[in-house]
Amino acid sequence: MSRASVARVAAPVAFLLAVTIVVLLVRSGLREGRATLGGDGVVAVTTGEQEYVVRKGDTLEAIAARFGTTARELERLNPGIDPVELRVGRRLRVK
Repeated sequence: MSRASVARVAAPVAFLLAVTIVVLLVRSGLREGRATLGGDGVVAVTTGEQEYVVRKGDTLEAIAARFGTTARELERLNPGIDPVELRVGRRLRVK
């Protein structure tokens, strides 16, 4: 196998590896940014609304109780939310 044929294969492989590493680093940074939004998970929004960042173990009912509302009201404020499978890091409008 000549050097030219090795280089023809190695260059695209190296490029794809570099792109994959960059994507993983960016995704990791985005996750860390979400996790550090606030110690209590509450995010203030400039319109007077409040958002809550879902943490591991949260349920819609527990979040509703924490903010003095109902799970049904949270579902109304967050159309399309799946109350059974809340995703960690998802922002929920609570007020």
